[in-house]
Amino acid sequence: MKSVVVLGGYGNFGRRIVEALAREPDVRVFVAGRDLKQATAVAQEIGGAAEPLRLDAHAGDFTAELRKAGATLVVHTAGPFQGQNYSIPQACVAAGTHYIDLADGRGFVCGITALDAEAKLNGTLVVSGASSVPALSSAVVDALGAQFASIESIDHGISSGARPPGKATMDGVLAYAGKPFKQWRDGQWHQVRGWQDLTRRSYPTPIKGRWIANCDVPDLDLFPERYRGVQTVQFRAGVDPASNMIALWFASWLVRIGVLASLQSWVPTLHRTASALARYGSKRSAMHVTVRGVALNGEPAVRSWFLLADQDHGPFIPCFPAIALARKLVRDEISIRGAMPCMGLLTVDDIISVGEGLDLRVVCG
Repeated sequence: MKSVVVLGGYGNFGRRIVEALAREPDVRVFVAGRDLKQATAVAQEIGGAAEPLRLDAHAGDFTAELRKAGATLVVHTAGPFQGQNYSIPQACVAAGTHYIDLADGRGFVCGITALDAEAKLNGTLVVSGASSVPALSSAVVDALGAQFASIESIDHGISSGARPPGKATMDGVLAYAGKPFKQWRDGQWHQVRGWQDLTRRSYPTPIKGRWIANCDVPDLDLFPERYRGVQTVQFRAGVDPASNMIALWFASWLVRIGVLASLQSWVPTLHRTASALARYGSKRSAMHVTVRGVALNGEPAVRSWFLLADQDHGPFIPCFPAIALARKLVRDEISIRGAMPCMGLLTVDDIISVGEGLDLRVVCG
């Protein structure tokens, strides 16, 4: 029997992953974290193969505890990842345990290859970024890219509904508000600022127009390497309603000009406020990927892909790649070993099929 340890298994993402994997035959799924009371409550609520496990991933005996639990795989959901080191995946490798995380921190995901040799030596797979970016985004570009002789630009992003993400996710994405980071544009690196360059993006009905702005994600480094010859890679995100997005854009300027050092200290207040007001806002989210370049017939071409979510089902999507990859591992359907960002391991269908039964719609154009 395989055993999956979900770190942060009682959090927003962790709970969804536990629930999905607990349906797998011959698999034990541990709701793991430092709070045994919360872990027990979630395990009892989900039932089936879910079991509580008190586990401190930062303790010195973490590797020994993984061996004791007979862990086949660890799924790390306890962000934010922007300030984390690689002690957890390193402990997993030492225990001979596969590792998946949902990180969207640019440095964390891109740097995971530092563990490649060690992971191969121990026969483990270490995957970072099994989430909307770069897992789903790269799978879509791979699919669209098959229609091109060369790719010139990739423009992609996410617009969420009014329901806020978990505090850890909000902390991660607001950490760089107003702060500089690099973006590949016109064949050169340019400096941009987080949550600035506000742009109006059109989505298919019923979402239509949304405001989006610069976000710092792993794709900005990974895509220029993966899709050689691409001249521009942009990622923007936004929130609904528009008033929240305009407020975030304004706050990013307060950081940029030095009035505020960061928005991170405001996260608890912002999260409470957004949660209280969510019922008055939209339940619709969207993701877009637009690829421009030269088609196989030599003509200029543009291809777009949209994922539309209703009924507040958008926040489930970041879990899909981790669930899809975990299923492949416990079913022994993947043999690759080493440490890598989550690209080239899953197809779009692998990922989207996880959401069967949810109010999701793919539109291509």
